[in-house]
Amino acid sequence: MPHALLDRLRAARMVPVIRTHETRHAATAVQWLRDAGLRVFEITMTIPDAPALIQELAADPALLVGAGTVSDRATADACLRAGARFIVAPWVDASLAAPCRAADVVLMLGALTPGEVRAALGAGADVVKIFPASSVGGPGHIRALASVFPGVAFCPTGGVEPGNVAAYLTAGAAFVGMGGALVDEKRIASGDRAAIEAAARRVLAIA
Repeated sequence: MPHALLDRLRAARMVPVIRTHETRHAATAVQWLRDAGLRVFEITMTIPDAPALIQELAADPALLVGAGTVSDRATADACLRAGARFIVAPWVDASLAAPCRAADVVLMLGALTPGEVRAALGAGADVVKIFPASSVGGPGHIRALASVFPGVAFCPTGGVEPGNVAAYLTAGAAFVGMGGALVDEKRIASGDRAAIEAAARRVLAIA
């Protein structure tokens, strides 16, 4: 397991999930969030030409950049070549383990139920992504899973907001993933930098 990378993720407590329809909006979001103090970013494959953006961001050693919504091994390989330091899939895909191990990066696989958590761990996950967390019980669901999987690093995403970050962390999450609350594409498109940075600072203060 790439312990140093996992330690950085744990220390960050919160990973912005960058998901926009336009690449330029994703780049802007990263810049604004970085200026607010964030250094870890998940670039989802739903962004046009996402691997190129990962490569651009990964060139900065101050940032820890990963790839999200990775659908298969070929996509994972492209992201790893671009410099991704963690790979995230919203489901269990055992084919992602080998390339992640070879590159010494963190693998996060998605799950909801205890059976799926066990399958994710068996498939080589370093972190289990609980998605969509809010629709299956929120912090209470994380607390229940953590009680039967002590020591497992859980990262809830989906419906995580500034108002419930503390509850997820207290419930046993190693860190959380946050998208819409930080990466509001309408605000980005309109140039509302102040709102995005204010949300980031609020989350940083809580985390």
